[in-house]
Amino acid sequence: MRTTVVVDDHLLAEAKRRARADGVSLGRIVDDALRERFERDDTSAPGPTIPVFHGTGVRAGIDLTSNRDLFELLDSDQPLDKRR
Repeated sequence: MRTTVVVDDHLLAEAKRRARADGVSLGRIVDDALRERFERDDTSAPGPTIPVFHGTGVRAGIDLTSNRDLFELLDSDQPLDKRR
């Protein structure tokens, strides 16, 4: 596919030099560089693990709109799920 892009003069000169040295086209150098960049992005480290609650609900008396109640529950030694 043909398209027009604006490339920094120094990068273009280096790409042309490498294409000549490798005996390939400038398009091949650009394709390879883009492919390498996209593959590197695909293999980035996974994001943080987010804990998921698999219980049936919160214990009676816990106000889910109260940060204080939630922090107190999390800081306590009591189980979050009454089945435990």
